[in-house]
Amino acid sequence: MLSRSHIDRVVGLALEEDAPWGDLTSEALIPENAVARADLIAREQGVFSGGEVFAAAFRLTDPAIDVELVVEDGEWFEPGAVLAVVTGPARGVLTAERIGLNFVQRMSGIATLTGAYVAEVAHTRARIADTRKTTPGLRAFERKAVRDGGGRNHRHSLSDAVMAKDNHLAVLAQKGASTTDALRAAKDLLPHTTHIEVEVDRLDQIEPVLAAGIGTIMLDNFSLEDLRTGVAQVAGRATVEASGGVSLETVRAIAETGVDVISVGALTHSARALDLGLDVRIDAP
Repeated sequence: MLSRSHIDRVVGLALEEDAPWGDLTSEALIPENAVARADLIAREQGVFSGGEVFAAAFRLTDPAIDVELVVEDGEWFEPGAVLAVVTGPARGVLTAERIGLNFVQRMSGIATLTGAYVAEVAHTRARIADTRKTTPGLRAFERKAVRDGGGRNHRHSLSDAVMAKDNHLAVLAQKGASTTDALRAAKDLLPHTTHIEVEVDRLDQIEPVLAAGIGTIMLDNFSLEDLRTGVAQVAGRATVEASGGVSLETVRAIAETGVDVISVGALTHSARALDLGLDVRIDAP
């Protein structure tokens, strides 16, 4: 989960980067005792995400600023909707404006795109999941946005689970090792609670992996026909994940092959920032 301490650490670094020696424009033009009200307005339809992150940008800039979140993370909204109301010292509001917007636009964009993928597969049992193709340092924020859009999270990091991909298997093959024996040996070294997933890119690789008792098998860049064949071959002996070549145009057909999970890198590496604006009114003394 996204903790307050993590939010404050990341947002604090962003504020420091944006105003390392203060906000020269606001300090030069805005009276010190001026008060502002700012409405976070939706310019388009979407799913809200990042409310606490947005609020942190203002709280960390000036604790006297109050942020009222009008909608909750995961809630759909229409164009023109007021999503949050910010009130407090005008200088602080203007200083934090860009950082707060950057985060909430990015997270809401991811949540909205995820929601579109989830809607496409709602008639199937397939789950939409993210990948590690995230912005370095912002993974926890982006994964939270995926959840807000109705998606699921894959492993968070390399430390969370074993995932043997094509490069791992290629190294084993060069050494003449049997895939089944190598995977069984790995299982013997790991705690019993550690989940193991193996990626394959051909149908003939499935059985040697299943023979090792692997929990999840990823069918990477399979055709729709081969996905259906692979699901039938696994026959419930492992969770089946589809990956590669997934888009909004293809995800429905992929889900209808019977796979359990569809991992989509585009949720985080290709989501555009949602068009949200902060309308500021300043009451000068």
